[in-house]
Amino acid sequence: MKILLTGGNGMLGRTLQRTLGHHQLAIADLPEVDITRLASIAAAIAAFHPTAVIHAAAMTAVDACETDADRAFAVNACGSANVAIACHRHRARLLAISTDYVFDGALERPYHEWDPPNPQTVYGASKWAGEEAIRTHCPDHAIIRTAWLYGPGGPSFYHAMLKLGAQDGAPLKVVDDQIGNPTSTEALATLLARLLDLPLAGTFHASCEGETTWHGFAQEIFRLKGLSRGLVPCTTADFPRPAPRPANSRLDKRALRLHNLPPMPHWRDALAKFVTRHPEG
Repeated sequence: MKILLTGGNGMLGRTLQRTLGHHQLAIADLPEVDITRLASIAAAIAAFHPTAVIHAAAMTAVDACETDADRAFAVNACGSANVAIACHRHRARLLAISTDYVFDGALERPYHEWDPPNPQTVYGASKWAGEEAIRTHCPDHAIIRTAWLYGPGGPSFYHAMLKLGAQDGAPLKVVDDQIGNPTSTEALATLLARLLDLPLAGTFHASCEGETTWHGFAQEIFRLKGLSRGLVPCTTADFPRPAPRPANSRLDKRALRLHNLPPMPHWRDALAKFVTRHPEG
């Protein structure tokens, strides 16, 4: 299969390059390909003529999106529209990565694919606008929402904890009132590889099973890595940020169940496998 990866040099993109290495791959990333320019991404797709495009390019720095909303919408909304238009024009299937930030985080249960979005940040709003553009411009699509992602080389919460945990000092304060599903890029890439082989369209949630808080995630990282620095739970209010973080980032994988697809691995199992495979992070 011929597959084009937007954002192919990012954390997920690098994992996808390894996972999909048996396919014929083309990497579309800055500076050679700019998804905010339709002519740029359309030329890349026309030249390679892919069977499918995995759209992983995005502005994901949540706080930076708050201070540069125009750039966030240019990349996440207009860029996604450009990718969708080019895919439809050249008859390529589109698999696009999205986020739990399209929800407000206020529910007491995990969000399923048919819950109404209500983004509370510029990042979330721009990603939701990108989703809507994809639905409008490319019927042959799958939108895959994930959350709390980490992968080889980072950057991610995992890598930040490794660095801080290796340093001497007072116990680290880690937020304990936000709950979600830590997800490895390897688990996500495995699902994307499966979706490439299936003629499914629509929206899918793709985070690992099980749930924890950032503090619980950090505890498991420290346990697996043998780090002895202390950890202290704290509240979101103790760490005010320009972009509010959702209290509930849990994603229910209802669409995977309804299509009889295998479940995502439990987050603890995925993390243990990651630590074994990538001891340096």
